[in-house]
Amino acid sequence: MNLYLRYFDRETLVSTVDEAIEFLSSIDEIEMNPLLEADIREYVASDIFYPKRYKIHPRVYFIIIKTDASNMQDFKEKKAIHSVEENRVKPVAPVLVRLNEECEGWYEGILEFKRVLLVPGTGKFQYRDTQFAARVKAMSGMDCYQRIVEHLRERVDERSQFPSAKGKNFKFRYLGRAK
Repeated sequence: MNLYLRYFDRETLVSTVDEAIEFLSSIDEIEMNPLLEADIREYVASDIFYPKRYKIHPRVYFIIIKTDASNMQDFKEKKAIHSVEENRVKPVAPVLVRLNEECEGWYEGILEFKRVLLVPGTGKFQYRDTQFAARVKAMSGMDCYQRIVEHLRERVDERSQFPSAKGKNFKFRYLGRAK
């Protein structure tokens, strides 16, 4: 892995972080300090392949790009630029697929919702984050969600707000077949 660095018309292709820091230190306008050096080392060590831009002054930046190019000509001709797609981790199963996957049995669902409660003494109402967990007999994760929300709608103030089944505020897991 090599690094391409550019500051206005000054550019270089280096193979180590130390060479990159040495190049940046040679530019008078860039004040190399321990924080900047640590951030550059962290970026190079990470799995991120997006270009990184560092602000020097208002509207003045230098850029670092990770590349597999062995020389400047290959880099300029874009022969060895990393594809973002090849480094992306494939999701195990999209939320919608898991939600709608039919498997009859017992499910445990946890729902975080905004519950409307009366504040004693003031007579006013407020929203309060509330977590509700239940084990239900259902056909799918979506069915589990619908049964929990149906149960809660009968028991809490009608102004309470329930999250989407697809969001981060609803989690479920399959417990096993119903007997």
